[in-house]
Formats: sequence, structure tokens, C-alpha cells
Amino acid sequence: MKKRLFAGAAAALFIPLAHAQSSVTLYGLIDTGIMYTHNAGGAAQWRMTSGTINGSRFGLRGIEDLGGGMNALFVLENGFNANNGTLGQDGKMFGRHAYMGLSGHRYGTLTFGRQYDTMVDFVAPLSATAGEFGDTDFAHPFDNDNLNHSLRIDNSVKYTSANYAGLKFGALYGFSNAANFAANRAYSLAASYGSGPLKLAGAYLQIDGSKGTTSASPGAVDAMEAKGLNQGGWSAGSAVMRSFGGGISYSLGSATVAFVYTHSQYDGADSFGATGPMHFDNYDANVRWTATPAVSIGAAYVYTDGHVSNPDGNHGADPKWQQIDLQAIYKLSRATDLYAEAMYQHASGRGYVAFVNGSGGASSTPNQIVATVGMRTRF
Repeated sequence: MKKRLFAGAAAALFIPLAHAQSSVTLYGLIDTGIMYTHNAGGAAQWRMTSGTINGSRFGLRGIEDLGGGMNALFVLENGFNANNGTLGQDGKMFGRHAYMGLSGHRYGTLTFGRQYDTMVDFVAPLSATAGEFGDTDFAHPFDNDNLNHSLRIDNSVKYTSANYAGLKFGALYGFSNAANFAANRAYSLAASYGSGPLKLAGAYLQIDGSKGTTSASPGAVDAMEAKGLNQGGWSAGSAVMRSFGGGISYSLGSATVAFVYTHSQYDGADSFGATGPMHFDNYDANVRWTATPAVSIGAAYVYTDGHVSNPDGNHGADPKWQQIDLQAIYKLSRATDLYAEAMYQHASGRGYVAFVNGSGGASSTPNQIVATVGMRTRF
């Protein structure tokens, strides 16, 4: 259960000036398990994992009632490895989220800081990569479309509208914080509609000038390297990343079926020796079923069709990946559950190998099987 920490003494100092109420909530999630990978660099591997479904985190969420339906808010969220206590997100203290802003039930929410782009907010919940269903290990190959939010946007301003009869929309702009205003910026747009059992969403994300940048260069970091495209000895880099997509879901009683399509393009890419654009088309079909109040089951099939311009002599021009995901969750309580999941991936195309996200390493063959049993708890 979330515990609220009321800053009574501090609030008392402001009582003569205003009668607004405020609160700060400490919250978190710990996800740890044991993973088996049948081929990681040519050998079978057993290891402990942290964040197989949801990244382990803790955070502070604050809200202040300003009156008239308006609130001030902030979120500071840390990511960590539950197995050894180290920081996630390249050692950042609040690498998952660090933002503040204003919200109103009639006007929507405006926030400033490090946060998700609108592809993550609007389209990802319909895919197999988000929420309860497999946030981390079910990511599309290399998280090429960023639905798994491996890349967060620094120095960003984001607006999310209120819900207007089922319609919502949002936009984000990430500043370069450099003399060249456009050298390293990001922006995204999205909209969604929900009516009864039907949900629809679409979004666009662009990151400019990512090639050669580092996490010390605010705005967009090197998009391809952040997504693991340098794994297995592959170099990474891109001048511009563009990603767009949409999804649809429909609930049938205790089951929900969904389909998501995304297209991701990396201009000026240098991974796989490419000297021109590289792109990925992802087709994600998934189903989620709440069998009982305590048991939920999910399955997904993802087909990724890639194209690499002018690859090096070791790789073909048209790699493809197919992945099947299975998951079962058993709730011990409202806060704690046990889970088991398995992923199978097959890669095709000359020189390409399988690499399930979070598997511990690329396979030495076109095939990889990964299975995990674990436990999550929330507070």
C-alpha cells in the first residue's frame, strides 16, 4: 500500500498565505527473477534478473491543490537493479522520471523535465511491450520504436489534454540546450480515442542530430546506441531517428485483443555498416486474458521487417525477426504477484542473429529461447 508522507511542519509555514492542501507519496516496485537463456554468445546461461517485466524503481510523487480545479505536481523516479543495488539509466539518480508541472481537469497537464515521449504514453499501452504484459523483455527488437521507453527525453516540455468524450491528444518538445537550437532536439505528437471496449491511438516521434552525441549532450542521446543496436559488436549511430505508429484494441469480456504497427527510420545510420537509412516495420498482435481475479495470461506475436542500406560484407540488406511471447501471472495479493514467461525469437537474413531484449546477450545463431520465473511487489 502506498504510504503518504504529509509535510505538516512545512505546510504550517504557508497556512497564513494559502489554504491549499499538498501531499507527497512514496511509491515503488521491485521485480526480480531467475532467467534461463538457451544461447547467449554461444552458451546456455542461468542468471538472476531485475526488471524482467517492470523495471525496479522507487519514486516521490507530489501534488498541491491550487484551487479552481488546478494542481501543481512533480514526479522524481529512480531506477535501480534489485539484485545488486546499483542505479539504472546510466547511473542517474532520477533516471526514469524527473519533472514538474501543472494540471487541471478541464485543461489537461503541462510538465517540464525528463519524461516519456507521446509514443510511449499513447501507443505503447496497446502493444505487448507495456504495463502488466511484458514491459521489458517483450520489447520489439532493440526497442527500435522506443515503445519500451529505453530512451527518455531530457529538457522536455509536454502537454497532455483532458479527456474530451473519449478523445485525448498530446505533444512534447525536447530542447537541445545548445547554441545550435536544432542540433539535438526531439519532438512528438499523439492522439487517442476510447469508447466502451474500443481503443485507438497514433503517434509520431522525431529525434534530430543524435549522431555522435552522449548523455551529457541534453535533448536526445544517441538513439540507436540507447536501443541496444550496438550489441554483438555492431557499431551504432544515426543522424535522425523517426518513428510513427498506431494501434487498436478491443475488449471482449475478460479478454482484450490488440494490434499495433510501428515504423522506425534511422537516417545516416552506421550500424551494420549502413551508409544510408535503416528502417524497421513492426507488427505486434497480442491478447490478454484475465482467467480469474488471481490469474492472467498473455500471448503475443511480433514480426519485424528491417532494411539496411549498403550494409557491410557480413550482413544482408533485409533482416527479419519473428518473436513469440507467453506470460502467466498469479496474484498473491493486490501488491504482490508471481510470474512466468517465455520468449522465442528467430532472425533471418545473412549475418543476423537472434537477440531477445534483456536476454543477457545475443545468440550465436538465428534462434534464441528465454524463460523467466519471478516475483513483483509494489509499495
